Amino acid sequence: MSLAFLVFLLAWAVGMVGTFVPALPATLIIFAGAAGATFIDGFQLWPDLPFLLTFGVVTVLVTLVDNVASAWGARRYGGSKQAGWGALAGGLVGLFIPFGLIVGPLAGALLVELLVVRKPPGAALRAAWGTLVGLLTGLAAKVVLHLLMGAYTLWRLWDPARSVF
Repeated sequence: MSLAFLVFLLAWAVGMVGTFVPALPATLIIFAGAAGATFIDGFQLWPDLPFLLTFGVVTVLVTLVDNVASAWGARRYGGSKQAGWGALAGGLVGLFIPFGLIVGPLAGALLVELLVVRKPPGAALRAAWGTLVGLLTGLAAKVVLHLLMGAYTLWRLWDPARSVF
């Protein structure tokens, strides 16, 4: 394993863990790891520039998918913009409790819909459920895309002849 491979592997591992932490820019961490590894490996214009440009576009698209999915879920089930913010806050609080990454966004969206937007309980629960569906859809998309980004980059950097060990 080369130094570039190890650097990316570390960034990818942090990014994969960060995928489940709402406040951590996991996709950006993975992209930065790929860019750093590419430069450590000896940047070459032809194979590396298209790779980095493509990964830059994928990074932007993954970020958009994540945001659009939660908004879509909230809107699809009658949620407000505030429900999305409540889900985000609930997700952050949920980091500190068991199953909090699922229960936190649901509770945050529900509380905002009930207390801030003042929806009736049935409508608030439906909106909170939609927000959770959207968040989980976005999370699933991010996990798949992060796995693909990592597998491709590791494959690209793999050269057992240049082992650090």
